[in-house]
Amino acid sequence: TLPVPAAKASPSIPSILALDLGSNTGWAVRNSRCRILHGTAEFRPTRFEGGGMRYLRFGKWLDQTLDVTGGIDAVYFEEVRRHAGTDASHIYGGFLAALTAWCEQHGIAYQGVPVGTIKRFATGKGNADKQAMIAAMREPEPRQGFAGLGFAEVGPLHESPGYCDTVGKVF
Repeated sequence: TLPVPAAKASPSIPSILALDLGSNTGWAVRNSRCRILHGTAEFRPTRFEGGGMRYLRFGKWLDQTLDVTGGIDAVYFEEVRRHAGTDASHIYGGFLAALTAWCEQHGIAYQGVPVGTIKRFATGKGNADKQAMIAAMREPEPRQGFAGLGFAEVGPLHESPGYCDTVGKVF
């Protein structure tokens, strides 16, 4: 993990990319103006491609995301320790290797966040099921501290002054 370089770091609001790695990768970007974009990107290979193509496309997607955002100060990703099957484990490992190599190449700080930590932060239970997580994201009044992350509003693009006011206080 690299520290955020002083020359690239925004003085008050760092640009952050958050990822849920997989063939169907979930992502959220918070830029230095506190605008949040989120969505999914699919990296499944087609029937005429080799298995490594998903990782090449992922690397290209990361490059494009870096260009579109104007720079990324830090990357956070869901750190999975247990997988449902061997294939899922291998695919996750490939995405993790591609991501960490890309971050090192571009001098971007990165850190994994355990699944239980994310669930505990959102719902109060580290072993919350998917329905509890979805319900927590849809609550008009998120758990204490969660509103500071700026994900209470739903939509592809919105202002998030609550998060900007608490940068550095949550993490």
